[in-house]
Amino acid sequence: MATAKSTKSKAPTEAGPAPFTTEEELAAYRTMLLIRRFEEKAGQMYGMGLIGGFCHLYIGQEAVVVGMQLAMQTGDQFITGYRDHGHMLACGMDPNGVMAELTGRRGGYSKGKGGSMHMFSVEKQFFGGHGIVGAQVALGTGLAFADRYRKNGKVSLAFFGDGAANQGQVYESFNMAELWKLPVVYVIENNKYAMGTSVNRASAQTDFSKRGASFNIPGEQVDGMDVRAVREASLRAMEHARSGAGPYILEMLTYRYRGHSMSDPAKYRSKEEVQKMRNDHDPIEQVRQRLLAGGAVDEEALKKIDAEVRAIVQESAEFAQNDPEPDAAELWTDILR
Repeated sequence: MATAKSTKSKAPTEAGPAPFTTEEELAAYRTMLLIRRFEEKAGQMYGMGLIGGFCHLYIGQEAVVVGMQLAMQTGDQFITGYRDHGHMLACGMDPNGVMAELTGRRGGYSKGKGGSMHMFSVEKQFFGGHGIVGAQVALGTGLAFADRYRKNGKVSLAFFGDGAANQGQVYESFNMAELWKLPVVYVIENNKYAMGTSVNRASAQTDFSKRGASFNIPGEQVDGMDVRAVREASLRAMEHARSGAGPYILEMLTYRYRGHSMSDPAKYRSKEEVQKMRNDHDPIEQVRQRLLAGGAVDEEALKKIDAEVRAIVQESAEFAQNDPEPDAAELWTDILR
């Protein structure tokens, strides 16, 4: 593992990540499939006018947050931007509550007042999705400062995208985190397009794992489409942060299949590019193929899991459509004065 003063960017090992047990593969498969099916349903409901405002889907990037969750310890916190539904489901937040918030209903995690980009769960140590680009990085650094102050042995994970990586507050956070040796892991979900702009057009340094070099923060690039690689790198990074050595950067090389948001037709890339990623690197299909090849489960068992997941998602959609809207008096609650 790199020392606190190392600035070398690590690449994934040629030997590949450590294998999962069958139980671990099944757990990862189920959670990623839940995220995929939930997001597909959310997209449908948005098209039907049942979800308003902004809605950013996580389809294609499921392995990142699921792999990170597999490496987290009880009490570790995490925070992200507006592409946040997958993070909520991965940490065990109730799909009914998430979908109800998307539709602006009383049973939503923010009482129907936050919508797609603003949900949180103190119980799950998820400190929210945030609509302001890059804002969560400084907040995640603040969580790590609290951990260091309390000496509780916890780690904060701050997720953000390749677009947010160019924001100024990110580098102010890097400087503070290294200066004070804060237990924070910065997770850059590089899905190759910041809104509609390719990283090659917007970033002078496209290897985001090197973005902490001038602050002596070590980093590495990770195959963000392989849940095993994500977990392995996450364990390494979190051990570094938890040991008192300071922050660590993980650049997750991933890909979103849908547009930046539901209003984005994604005409800035070819259909062939998207299809090739689906065919060659889909995170869920990789796990599925490994499970079948190992012989521990068969097609029928996987179809049963899919049916169970679809039932959960359908229940969440029905709950969200039947749950009442917030009372008008809610306009005056939860307001800081």
